[in-house]
This record gives sequence, structure tokens and C-alpha cells, in this order.
Amino acid sequence: MNKSSGRHWLRGLLLCWLVLAGCTTGYYRKSADREGYRLIQEKSPSVPNMDSAFTIEQTNVITLDGLPVVDRAPEFLGADGERERDARVLNLEETLALAVQHSRNYQSRKEQLYLSALALSLARHQFAPIFSGSGNANYSVQTEQAVTVGIDEITGQPKVLVSDSLVEQSRVGASGTINASWLLRDVGRITTAFTADFLRFVTGDPRVTTSSQLSATFLRPMLRDAGFKQQTEALIQAERQLLYDLREFTQFRKDFSVQIATAYYGVLGNRDTVRNNFLNLQSSRRNAERTRALAQEGRVTQADLGRLEQQELSAESAWINAIRGYRQALDNFKLQLGLNTDANIVLADGELEALQIRHPEISVENSIQVALAARLDYMNTKDQFEDAERRVDLAANLLKPRVDLTASVAISSDPNDNTGFPVPDYDRYRWNAGLNLDPGLDRKAERNSYRTALITRNRAARSLEQQEDEIKLQVRDSWRTLDQAKRSYEISEIGVKLAERRVEEQNLRAELGRANALDQVDAQNALNDSKNQRTQALVTHTIARLQFWNNMGILYIKDNGQWEELQHAKVR
Repeated sequence: MNKSSGRHWLRGLLLCWLVLAGCTTGYYRKSADREGYRLIQEKSPSVPNMDSAFTIEQTNVITLDGLPVVDRAPEFLGADGERERDARVLNLEETLALAVQHSRNYQSRKEQLYLSALALSLARHQFAPIFSGSGNANYSVQTEQAVTVGIDEITGQPKVLVSDSLVEQSRVGASGTINASWLLRDVGRITTAFTADFLRFVTGDPRVTTSSQLSATFLRPMLRDAGFKQQTEALIQAERQLLYDLREFTQFRKDFSVQIATAYYGVLGNRDTVRNNFLNLQSSRRNAERTRALAQEGRVTQADLGRLEQQELSAESAWINAIRGYRQALDNFKLQLGLNTDANIVLADGELEALQIRHPEISVENSIQVALAARLDYMNTKDQFEDAERRVDLAANLLKPRVDLTASVAISSDPNDNTGFPVPDYDRYRWNAGLNLDPGLDRKAERNSYRTALITRNRAARSLEQQEDEIKLQVRDSWRTLDQAKRSYEISEIGVKLAERRVEEQNLRAELGRANALDQVDAQNALNDSKNQRTQALVTHTIARLQFWNNMGILYIKDNGQWEELQHAKVR
């Protein structure tokens, strides 16, 4: 390398340093996003049903424009109905999309996945060329004894004369280092450095001292940590951890949609309870009014009249409590969606009316086989068992003696050349090679780590067995819950029809003045309870069906949080 090329090289490095120093925070944020999203997209194909449009960007602006508006106050809500006038109506699909965009919990889980991707980017960076640099400059002043050169009177030769006076000496010094390190898997670590030093005397002696050196070292472990097993294990674990987090996030999306749907139908169920209680109140009032008229004619006793009037009061109390329960459930649901509790929304009644019994046609045993093949959390547990086995091998390797192959080479500039920038001279070199040995006389910490790794592997094996049993239990239990919900709905349907006939009969008997107040109250309460039970059974079956698919690991969620309904499930 000649002096001219050396100067150009230094200027190029200085320019790069200035460019990097001038990068803004916005540049670093965009750089992190590019790499983080790229890593997530790179591994997403390995995880079925991962969000294809994943991003952690979020807007705080929530708009409900474009949604249907309530144009009249519902009568069954009484005075509270006026609060729903001009409210926005949310169907289930719009609700799920809103929750995905604005739920605080959902946003936190997305950020957790993103941070895992950043951790992997750093782990990969350890195996890429890593450049660093440093520099310093200083100006120093100190006093020294004055030194002059005179002529020896005897010999006539020049000689140094030291004066008793002090003079001030000023110096300007600077040094800089540019380093590069590259860890090559199964090869070794290569480290290079270029160092330059500069010193100039500002006053007094006008000397300028400059020097530079280009050096490189190589390290390769041969036994303990051979191939940099520890660093490689950190990279492997970071790669697998992102895959685990992708699976967990995908499973969270499924659980989240089921939770939102459960809460959505729960609010609608509360609203339907208000409607049923209001109808019960109206019927109770008609019965009480009719009985008062009959009592004035002496055709019924005061005891029967009192019983029906008491029923009217009880029905009104139940209706008021149902309204309160509905309003509270709706406010809680707003928080779950990430909305302000002041947001004026109602849920679409049509979603409840559209529900129907769709019972899966699959046996319990086939369901278990599907779950063990498709459950993402089970995949993670199996892979984590492999991690534990791999760490046993790593801990065993660290029990070996350390034998490292080392080599280094350095090229220095001419110390007598101070005429410009000092360029390393290839003729001025030094190098060495050898082995660093550590027999490992104290291996207690490594011994304990190895034994711990064995125990951790055994625990991982037990966890894998336990999760398999838990999945079987979950699938069986959800299948039984689904079957029970189906039967409960069928029973409630029959119960509603029977209760309606009882009410019709009692109304006819009341018109003839032959009704018994106790029978009227029982019939009316039975009808109201049967309607509420039917609604609850229908909602329970719908949620149980979604949870059943989820427990099997085959609930498919779209990007907007909506699921695709399955009609049949088969074991592949």
C-alpha cells in the first residue's frame, strides 16, 4: 500500500464515520422495522394461519363512520332506550376488526412478537462482520527545563546545555482505531484493527511523530466450545424462539377471536334477557289489570289479585336489574375492544337471530388425532424438548479442556518516516501462532450446569407427556360441552313451546274468570325462563363449537379477526 492510496483509504473511512454519526433516530427506527418485519415474514410460512399483514403500527384515531345508526329508541329498554338513539351498530365482523386494530392487549402481544424478531436480528448480527471505531484528540501544556545547544570550549563540539529556567511546551496529539470482527461458524473468529497515532509539538521543538499499524488475530477453539458452540447455540435458540413466538401469537389470535365472540354474544344475551323480561313485565301487567277488573266484579279473590300484583312488581324488578346488567356488560365490552366507555354503540340483534345449531360431525378420537397434529402449543413443547436435549450436549462439551488455536499478524509503519500520513510497510511485520491450553482443573460450575441440563431435559420430557394428556382432556371436555349444549338447546326449545301453551291456557281461563293466580304466575315465569335458557343454550353451543375447533388447533382466523366456519374436519 503506497502513501497516496493510504490517504484515500483513511478519507473514505472518515467519510463513512461522518455519515453514520449523522444518522437520525428516524433512520434507526426504519432500519429496525425493515429487519424486524423481514424476519417475521421469513418465518411466517412455517406457521399456518399467521397474520400475513403483521405490523405494530397503530393509530389512536378510532372512527365509527359508515356504520349503521339507530334511528329510534328501543321500547324494551325503557328510559335507557333514549341513550341508544343515534348509536352506531356493530356487527360481529366489524367488531372483530375493531378489536384487532385497537385492543390494548392485542397490541401488546404484537409488540412482544416484534421484540423477539429484534432479538434474533441481534443474534444473527454476532455472526456478521462487526465494525467499530474510536478516536481521541488532545491538547496538552506542561513546563520543562529549557534546553539549548552550545559549543564545548575544550572540544569545540556541540553539547546540550540545561538551563535552570522553565519553558512552556505545548503538544497536539491524536489517535484513532478502526476495528473489524467476524465470527465464522465452524471456522473461527477473525479480528482486524488499524491504528494511527499523531503527535506534534506546537511550541519549542517542531517535531512531528506519526505511526500506524494494521493487525489481525485468529482464534479457533478445538475442544471446549469447539466451533463456538455457545455462540452458535445462542443463535439457534433465537431462531427457534421467534418461531415459538410466532406460534404463540397465532394461537393468541385464535383465542382472542373466541374471547371477543364470547363477550359479543354475552352482551347480546344480556340484551335479549332485557327484552324477555320486558315482555314478561307487560304480560304480568295485563294479567294484573284483568284480575283487578274481575276482583271488582267479585269473580276472583283478593288473595289471587295480590299474588298477581306481587308478580308484576317482581317482573319489574327483574327487568330493571336486567337493564343494569346489560349496560354494565356493554361498557366492559367497550374496554375490551379498546374503545372509550363513552362511545355510543350497540351490537346488532341480527347476529343473535342468525345463530343456529351447527354440530360438528367428528368423533372424539379423531378430534384428538387432529389436535395432536395441529396444535401450535404442542408443536412448541415438542421443539422445546429438542432444545433441552441440545443443551445437554452443549453442557457436556463445556466439561472438556480448552484448547484454542491462535494466530496473529501485524504490519507497522516506518518509525522514522514522519513526512505525511504513515502507511503500514509490508516489510515491517511480525506474526505468531500457537495453542492456548486450559486443562480445566476446576469444573464444578460446569459440572453443575451439566447436571442441571440433564434435569431440565427430564422435566421437558414430562411436560411433553403432560401436555399430550391435557390436550386429550381438553378435546374430550370441549366435545362433551358441545354435545351438552346441543342437548340443552333441544330441551329449551321444547320448554318454550310447553310454556307458551301453558300461558295461552291460563289466559283463556283468566278471561273466563276461572284462572288460578298461582298457575298464572308459574306459567308466565316458566315462559320467561325458557326463553332466556333457549338464548343462553344457543349462544353456549356457538361458543362451544368455536372453542372445540380451537382446542383441535384448526380454527382459521382471517387478518381482520373473523373466523372461517368449518363444516367438517378430517384427519390427514
